[in-house]
Amino acid sequence: MKFLNTVTSALPAAVFGFLALGIASTTSQAQTTTQTATFLVSATVEGTCTITATPLAFGIYTGTQLQNTSTVSVNCTGGTTYSVGLNGGLTGTVTARKMTGQFTTGNSLAYTLTSVGYAGTNWGNTSPTWVTGTGSGIAQPLTVYGTIAAGTPPPADAYTDTITATVTY
Repeated sequence: MKFLNTVTSALPAAVFGFLALGIASTTSQAQTTTQTATFLVSATVEGTCTITATPLAFGIYTGTQLQNTSTVSVNCTGGTTYSVGLNGGLTGTVTARKMTGQFTTGNSLAYTLTSVGYAGTNWGNTSPTWVTGTGSGIAQPLTVYGTIAAGTPPPADAYTDTITATVTY
């Protein structure tokens, strides 16, 4: 009976021991493994530009040459190359711009727009008459030089034209 008592009292200890080994065994089998992966992160910054312009007012024309300036400001993201062109206005061409009379049909007053001083290159809207640059992230002012040549004034009227400045980038 002593043997039976020993087995009976040893049995729960053995079961507990096997369970403990099983838990230990399970724990050792559940070791974690680490793997890594890399991925690319990217973005594209597209060049953008904005353009603004101030009016060019010659004042009163009496037949003597008049000159004045306007400013076209271009603001492009850094490193963006651009070109700025000026069209021929509402009724003229880039080589023969003219303001038209507001009150009498057919009246006009010729003028020029240049990019480098009053006697500089005509500022047009095709290469090589446009102005080029590279954006810096801040507005870059470009001076437009306007001239009405000396001559016989046209009939009294209010003369105007509208120029479109275009930035291409």
